[in-house]
Amino acid sequence: MFYLNDQTRRALCRRPARCNVFRECGVRGGRAIASPASAGILRSGVIMAMSRRTIMGAGSALAATAGIAVTGRTASAAAPADGDDFKPSQRYPDPAVRALDPSFEKYMIFFAAVERVATGDTRYTEGPVWFGDGRYLLWSDIPNNRILKWEEETKAVSVFRAPANYANGNTRDRQGRLVTAEHGRRITRTEYDGTITVLIDRFDGKRLNSPNDVVVASDNSIWFTDPPFGISGNYSGDKAPAELPNNVYRLDPAGKATVVAGDVAAPNGLCFSPDEKILYVVDSRSTPVSIRAYDVVDGLTKLANGRVFFTCEAGESPDGIRCDVDGNLWCAYGAVKEGIDGVLVLSPAGKRIGHIALPERPANLCFGGRKRNRVFMTTGRAVYSLYVNTQGALGG
Repeated sequence: MFYLNDQTRRALCRRPARCNVFRECGVRGGRAIASPASAGILRSGVIMAMSRRTIMGAGSALAATAGIAVTGRTASAAAPADGDDFKPSQRYPDPAVRALDPSFEKYMIFFAAVERVATGDTRYTEGPVWFGDGRYLLWSDIPNNRILKWEEETKAVSVFRAPANYANGNTRDRQGRLVTAEHGRRITRTEYDGTITVLIDRFDGKRLNSPNDVVVASDNSIWFTDPPFGISGNYSGDKAPAELPNNVYRLDPAGKATVVAGDVAAPNGLCFSPDEKILYVVDSRSTPVSIRAYDVVDGLTKLANGRVFFTCEAGESPDGIRCDVDGNLWCAYGAVKEGIDGVLVLSPAGKRIGHIALPERPANLCFGGRKRNRVFMTTGRAVYSLYVNTQGALGG
């Protein structure tokens, strides 16, 4: 093992001495510990450039059935898609991961970087959901009307379901079953044997608009947003007139639905705080675009005290959102202006504290991996991931 002095640590990580990101490579008595395999070559107390080709070997495979290339973190990985502009960092720390506030530094892992785990002929992907029991990720390719599957162990990508009724958001209920918000105007649950149960497709006798995102609370109630995005054209659904206002709904375990929020112009992503005392909802058509927060009251049955939690700058917009165990809000975020596409992390107070830059705008994200400390981010053309020093809250 090599022991890095403070001067070398600063040269390596460009962070002040207070940085505690080195917990991942060890900190003992103010000295960062790094192994030869992960720290590169040390000569005369000077760290040579750490090539990530040396640190991380990456294989590649092609899943023909899905048309998706599984990529590693090396330049020799699977052939890039047309117009590919993903440039993996060859050095640690990855400059794509930035602390906008010192409070975010504890969530950054020095030897972790943005990875692209799959890319291919997708058009606009959404709704990642992690299945730890099977070590795989599912996500929706809405215009292609399918759900895709990536296996952590083999890196194989396949079509999980096609057609998929224009599936958008996905989550798991507390029994581990897949729950899907479908632009085909319904919420469904996939049973253990693979059959599909329609949980709701109408409210007050009228068809739902195009359910967008969905979460499940600890009491097994299902909460979902219902904007008209999927029926406004024929690209990500079937064009049709809206029959209902743009609502946020709660579906109780007995199958009764209620409107819990009707004051959101266009409800999009949603998630609970870790203690389920707050529900966050993205309003994609407020001016400016915002994230709203509501107190969850009356035993997880109603919302109260709706207010603006975060206001976006001009040209910026979040989509899918998830909370970590500390209550920070991780937002799939994009903008017309350059340099914003990626994941924006907000503190529980609504302060910008961190950013993960991606080469294209992400639509959604989830926490996964064996310890729920790997963020998976879906975009138009690919799926990216990053290990972080926190875990996703349950229910997302």
